[in-house]
Amino acid sequence: MEKHDKPALNVESPLPVETRELIVFTISDSSGETAEAVARAALVQFQPGRASIYRLPQVRSCQQLAGLVREVSHGNAVIAYTLVLPEYRETLENEARKFNIPTVDLLGPLISRISSLTGTAPMSQPGRLHLLDETYFRRIEAVDFAIRFDDGKNPDGITQADVVLTGVSRTSKTPNCMYLAHHYGLKAANVPIVSGVEPPLALFQINPRKIVGLHIDPFLLQDIRSTRAQILGMPSSTDYADPDRIRQEVRQAKKLFRELKCHVIDVSAKAIEETSSEIYLHLRQ
Repeated sequence: MEKHDKPALNVESPLPVETRELIVFTISDSSGETAEAVARAALVQFQPGRASIYRLPQVRSCQQLAGLVREVSHGNAVIAYTLVLPEYRETLENEARKFNIPTVDLLGPLISRISSLTGTAPMSQPGRLHLLDETYFRRIEAVDFAIRFDDGKNPDGITQADVVLTGVSRTSKTPNCMYLAHHYGLKAANVPIVSGVEPPLALFQINPRKIVGLHIDPFLLQDIRSTRAQILGMPSSTDYADPDRIRQEVRQAKKLFRELKCHVIDVSAKAIEETSSEIYLHLRQ
């Protein structure tokens, strides 16, 4: 699936020509990230080539909406939208009916249900999801923390962190730390397990519930490291991708996990999002 991302709206800008693919136009009066994320979650359930996404963010007027709907009417399209203002939603639905374009309101029904259950009216303010509030600044601070204490650079990060990830090289420690920081606001440090190098003493002095060991299948790890070695132009004789060396490292990591009595996650068949979600749930328990 192909994503086309536009920083701003302009009804005069050319849109994709009609193709055999279904084009999911995501329209928003804010950044459009929510609409695109929901659309992408739906599209991954279909074979590639069936549909693509075209994001149209930052709607600023009903007139602009009408122009957009007219532009997208020439192809095989569906409109998925997250419009906060009621007049925007009404305009889009009316214009879409003129051209028989199917629409999906991703936000309106939930807002209406919450309003009826709480007995309060929604604020109807676009962009509130991205307000510079305390949560936002906590996430920025957590991202900075993940960068400063990446790959065991400074042992102080172990004692200051909300969670410490440890594992052998190429077990996605850094990406998970960044994801935990950006999405959950967690200060995450990581400590690599290197053959012949003793782990820092501080790792044994913190609450083991704050430590998560990342395990990986040795055969998969060999494939990953072999590819990595080729990209970096490393000599074929290096121990980095040697099967026996890798099995030894994985055994050493398992031994350390037992000594630490920490939670262990097998990342062999997991995406970053899945691993980070499991880490977050573990910490909440």
